[in-house]
Amino acid sequence: MGMLRLFLLLLAAVFAALGALTVFRSPDWSNWKLALLAGEFGHWLAVAALALAITAWGLRAGHGATAGATVVVSVVAAGLLLKPTVEARRIAATLPAELVKAFGGVAPARAAFAVGNYFSAAPKPVAVETREFAPGLKLDFYRAVNRVAAPCVIVIHGGGWDSGDREQLPAFNYWLARLGYGVAAIDYRLAPKSTWPAQRDDTLAAMAYVKAHAAELGVDARRLVLLGRSAGGQIASAVAYESDDPAIRGLVSFYAPHDMFFAYTYAREDDILKSPVLMRQYLGGPPAAAKANYESASGHQHARRGSPPTLLMHGTIDTLVWYRHSVRLDGKLTGAQVPHAYVALPWATHAFEFNLAGPSAQLATYALEHFLAAVTK
Repeated sequence: MGMLRLFLLLLAAVFAALGALTVFRSPDWSNWKLALLAGEFGHWLAVAALALAITAWGLRAGHGATAGATVVVSVVAAGLLLKPTVEARRIAATLPAELVKAFGGVAPARAAFAVGNYFSAAPKPVAVETREFAPGLKLDFYRAVNRVAAPCVIVIHGGGWDSGDREQLPAFNYWLARLGYGVAAIDYRLAPKSTWPAQRDDTLAAMAYVKAHAAELGVDARRLVLLGRSAGGQIASAVAYESDDPAIRGLVSFYAPHDMFFAYTYAREDDILKSPVLMRQYLGGPPAAAKANYESASGHQHARRGSPPTLLMHGTIDTLVWYRHSVRLDGKLTGAQVPHAYVALPWATHAFEFNLAGPSAQLATYALEHFLAAVTK
């Protein structure tokens, strides 16, 4: 029985360590996906931590100190794991008004966040059509449900520029299609085999394909929105702010870098991604040797008055991409009087929309629903 009590105390400590990842940035030596688990599934872990506290209390006879410690640590763990829930409620209280102020339109007729939505089922799949839009490059097209001449969201995947593909997070694309938007999730050439601006050119080629085949895809070629996550957000912002294409009605960026000079300046060779190596192989060298590529790949440098409306979302304890990228772009867009909103998630790390029922994804889908309706009307 003594060993069982010690095991319960150790388990409580594990829950507490996970809970701490909703407050502190995940260390470079750890697996950052543990922070995703804590932030977006922590409410379920909190239930387990409280059950552990009850179990330990029931076994306290003769070992009060150990049981008491287990109860205290478990309760602290549960509190930390419920932090995202509490903070999501706080953000949700003001988010609708902030979005209306930024983009106009009418707030979606649903709550920005609700605990009851933790029990929501995943969106039902829709048929996916795979098409080649350029030699060797494909896109997955998710047709808008119950809507013709729909706006189209061009989804650009993440992966550090040297990995990832168009099949990332398909449930998110199902949700968009069922909301009434066509979705083109695209591939692009990867580093180090292909360096910038190949990725920009691939995105432009995908957009051109969607426009040329708009009628058969059931989308409106004049209403496109670029949505990029992580590395894809960098590509999306560079394309949106530099192309001067009136068909680009908006830009959505999740946890992305936007100023490659800034990124290289503060990157460390020993960080979790070996970021300087990624940027050198992606952009053709360090800034001194590939200045033009760093410049054209930095959407932050090109944001100006008249740039497309922008929705930024970033976790402030993201281990992989510093949230200051979004803060700085927020300031640049404010100065340029570009309609935009920046939603900071204090508990969130990379890939925060992985769990569509989680606190971050609830806020993200609400903000995105409002944004898309406003900018594509």
